[in-house]
Amino acid sequence: QVQLVESGGGLVQPGGSLRLSCAASKNTLDYYTIGWFRQAPGKEREGVACFSNITRSVYYEGSVKGRFTIFRDNAKNTVNLQMNSLKSEDTAVYRCTAAIVPCGPGIKPYDYDYWGQGTQVTVSS
Repeated sequence: QVQLVESGGGLVQPGGSLRLSCAASKNTLDYYTIGWFRQAPGKEREGVACFSNITRSVYYEGSVKGRFTIFRDNAKNTVNLQMNSLKSEDTAVYRCTAAIVPCGPGIKPYDYDYWGQGTQVTVSS
């Protein structure tokens, strides 16, 4: 079975940076598209970014494009989300996901089969 574990969340001031990590087996990263989703209190869960090792495709939601970077760390068997220039609007629980789906615009939570437990990101002064 696919196992996903997120880490790296925390409290950061606006304009700061965090790096989230999604740990998974090597086979998982080779076989599945990995997505990052987030959900803030009172808001819908939204897709942030995704990565496919098979197609080498990457996608970013418009509000994070240019600030966030998703990439694979082959040595550690992780997919990371580097978050720079953080804003208060980025505050949410972030979860990584896996599914055999394309990576591109319009990613939806119900497209993904496996989910990590989540890591809290809080951007505040």
